[in-house]
Amino acid sequence: MPDSLHALVLDRPAPDEHPPYAATYVAAAPPQLGTALATQGDALARLLAPLDDEAARRRYAPGKWSVKEVVGHLADTERIMAYRLLRIARGDATPLPGFDEDAYVAAGAFDARTLPELVDDFRAARAATCALVRGLAPSAWPRRGAMSGAPVSARALGFILVGHVAHHVRILQERYGIAPAVAVDARD
Repeated sequence: MPDSLHALVLDRPAPDEHPPYAATYVAAAPPQLGTALATQGDALARLLAPLDDEAARRRYAPGKWSVKEVVGHLADTERIMAYRLLRIARGDATPLPGFDEDAYVAAGAFDARTLPELVDDFRAARAATCALVRGLAPSAWPRRGAMSGAPVSARALGFILVGHVAHHVRILQERYGIAPAVAVDARD
């Protein structure tokens, strides 16, 4: 029996389905949303596997996050966006507030944790997201709510989840100079 997650392909959300800042994330996600959701955790693990603790604490510029902080940010954002997806997919139209990503990273103490632990944390959060997505009815995807003062659809949140990770993988590769041991597509 084929995995229902891998079979999930959605039309790209319209610009009125997400806040303007999310357009970059939406554009970075492929329509094969289920496959991307299912495989990004493994792709991230492969990308970061060669790094030792010193390399994982590296920042590409002063005041920027370390590699560990980026991974911690990915796990935090995964949980927040999946919660938003749950609420909107279930028809809850209560406006959802934004969050201060820098404050979350500062409070996360990610540099004190090991990189494998942080990658496992992201993978656990993504596994929960995948379980949620597997259980969504097709009628849930067009539902709309509001986050950070802007309209958003459940479908857009799916694309934002995948595109956010792809965005940060690209930054890890381009700005931190992390090359995967095996070729990795950020949308893999």
